[in-house]
Amino acid sequence: MTNAEIAAIFDEMADILDFQGANTFRVRAYRNASRTVKDLGESLAQMRAAGGKFMDIDGIGKDLAEKITTLLEAGQLQQHQELRAAVPAKVLLMLRIPGLGPRKAAVLYKELGITTLEMLREACHERRVRDLKGFGAKTEDTILKGLAFVETEEDRIYWSEADIYAQELLQHMRGCMAVRQVEVAGSYRRGKETIGDLDVLVDGNDSELVMDHLGIFPGVDDVLARGETKMSIRLASGIQVDLRVVPEESFGAALQYFTGSKEHNVILRSRAKARGLKINEWGVFRDDKYLGGRTEEEIYDAMNLPCMPPELREARREFDWADMDDIPELIELRDIRGDLHMHTTETDGKATLEEMVAAAKEKGHEYIAITDHSKRVTMANGLDGPRLIKQWEQIDKLNQELTGITVLKGVEVDILEKGGLDLEDEILAQADWVVASIHFGQNQSRAQITQRIVDALANPHVCAIAHPTGRLINRRKAYEVDLDAVYQAASEHGKMLELNANPARLDLNDVACMTTKDHDIPIVISTDAHSTERLNGMRYGVLQARRAGLTRYDVANTRTWNQLQRMLGR
Repeated sequence: MTNAEIAAIFDEMADILDFQGANTFRVRAYRNASRTVKDLGESLAQMRAAGGKFMDIDGIGKDLAEKITTLLEAGQLQQHQELRAAVPAKVLLMLRIPGLGPRKAAVLYKELGITTLEMLREACHERRVRDLKGFGAKTEDTILKGLAFVETEEDRIYWSEADIYAQELLQHMRGCMAVRQVEVAGSYRRGKETIGDLDVLVDGNDSELVMDHLGIFPGVDDVLARGETKMSIRLASGIQVDLRVVPEESFGAALQYFTGSKEHNVILRSRAKARGLKINEWGVFRDDKYLGGRTEEEIYDAMNLPCMPPELREARREFDWADMDDIPELIELRDIRGDLHMHTTETDGKATLEEMVAAAKEKGHEYIAITDHSKRVTMANGLDGPRLIKQWEQIDKLNQELTGITVLKGVEVDILEKGGLDLEDEILAQADWVVASIHFGQNQSRAQITQRIVDALANPHVCAIAHPTGRLINRRKAYEVDLDAVYQAASEHGKMLELNANPARLDLNDVACMTTKDHDIPIVISTDAHSTERLNGMRYGVLQARRAGLTRYDVANTRTWNQLQRMLGR
């Protein structure tokens, strides 16, 4: 089993136990275990094969270690199967309804026999829910509104899409005279690749006026809730926006608290307790004495910690780095010198060679690689040898006329299903930059796909592997590949791995990027742009790299082209 599959089982066990009202610490143990496994850079199966001990992993005790071993050996866990049999799968969908919670969902199941969302809707319409202890007419109404959203089963949206709404919200709220400061917090601020909702935090002197102003934001479809300082709306797009208005002296504390992650905050508050302090969304306190909270810096200063970049607040390594006074200086967009993956109208791009070059130069790139598809990708009108050579001749001629930017002769060569590349070595030898990728045979076995990539890395003309796991966020899972073997091959042959900045890919993911850095393998952040507009997507890749703790020294295309060539041994 893969790490992701094991993590999913632990997550489901936590959901069911929570629904059943099990001990909170038991539920938390499974949730923490799931998260630990998902964030683990090394494959559990490979660790076991190498004789590694799961109890050496932080947060994995004897019981969980035994469960992981059982899952790896048998592919299932008896306790998991028993839990699944105890609760109908559709019942757990109720946990997604905002404000319902596992305990109330359990009451609905036990008292009214509700096992589906449709049965829940009927019970609400028949006003049977309000009669239950702890419910009421207001809860009934909240459930009905929440049902409409849950039943659409819409995926979380890309960060790039959420960013559009976030920037519009910020601009709109800054137009309110009662707003002194406003930020979007939550997973958006941490740069997660997908976003479920938007948390807007306001420092304002009139909460009623602030909430009135949010209510006239273009696209508001429904006001879900409104209190003295809190308000929730749903936009026509389906995105929920939660607003909180806080006093100026608490804005930094609230921003830190609502940015999260939950796991990061648990560690921070545990450390505060050990120092005789209390940290919450209102500030940092010693007993009842307010010590700070106007800024996030005041919160972390009270703990003798640097103010950690939001992208790192995932309870992975940030506290270890902070204790060693070694928080990495994260890469920034301005560090990028070149873009090494893009397409033109010669294959499936929307802009000509000249148009892509002009747009890249306008963005300040010192170099770019034109990497149109090779011949195997017939649906994209992939280039065979003669067509590719002709394009390279055009690039040579264009370089004679250009100043301020160098255009590299490149290609995205296809890794064939049977192994090997779809262009001859004598062709590839004439390229400045060759990126290899898998487009076909993605359902092959783990061993087959891994061997194809490892063999491609061994080819002397290949510089990097593009979108190494083939995933499409919310649409297609990563194909089965042994990344440990890929890291080993890349390291052995002095090759690079791509972080594809397309917001639908972001491949490698943040955990894999972190592990790639651990192996001292350079990462290339590339846009894979198929139009001039898509060249702007570099910032999504940089954001992903920041979540992995990458600095400009970990990313190859922060170097000049001459420096990058030397890294490749050319």
